[in-house]
Amino acid sequence: MKTVLKFLADLLARLVVLPAVVLYWLGAALGGKERALRFWSEFLAPLAGTGGVYLRRAFYRYVLPECGPGCWIGFGVLIHSPNTRIGKNVYIGPYCSLGEVQLEDDVLLSTGVSVINGPRQHGLDQLDVPIRQQPGQWQLVRIGQNSWIGERAVVMADVGSHCVIGAGAVVTRPIPDYAVAVGVPARVIRYRNQPASPCPETGSSPHGQTTPGQTPL
Repeated sequence: MKTVLKFLADLLARLVVLPAVVLYWLGAALGGKERALRFWSEFLAPLAGTGGVYLRRAFYRYVLPECGPGCWIGFGVLIHSPNTRIGKNVYIGPYCSLGEVQLEDDVLLSTGVSVINGPRQHGLDQLDVPIRQQPGQWQLVRIGQNSWIGERAVVMADVGSHCVIGAGAVVTRPIPDYAVAVGVPARVIRYRNQPASPCPETGSSPHGQTTPGQTPL
């Protein structure tokens, strides 16, 4: 019965957002997809409750290249790129901000996570030119399946599969599969599939430094 109700709620949400989808494509034709998505993302972000989740998911299933079933897009979430991909059963917590990102299946983003397109989005070399006018480099950021990104973390490089990124961490370089990484900048403190492995930066065993129960998430 619960499955049937969810199916009907999804179907109703997809019907309700159809006018918004039509207006999005008209806006995209006139002013570009990014500008159109920015407007509708901000418009849909403050819709409260489970109904808001269903409406956001329905809209993004129409306009993004991938928005998988079972995903949860929370209150206040902003999606800035029309190339964003969201896999199955992805959880995006309240107030997250996403650039051009690929979230693979079963990814969890805690409250206030920011995923930006690399550390060089703005040029800095020309002192006589405002930063906003200097060309930058934008890169797709991928977060692998079954990874958990902690609250208020900032991700600007790829995160592998089955990873845990601590709360408030800043990911400035790629994180390998199964890694637990914390800090600013984020560093790997252990691997989930190798609990006794040495830390890659210190060469020492992580035991005594932290335990699974002590890792800030």
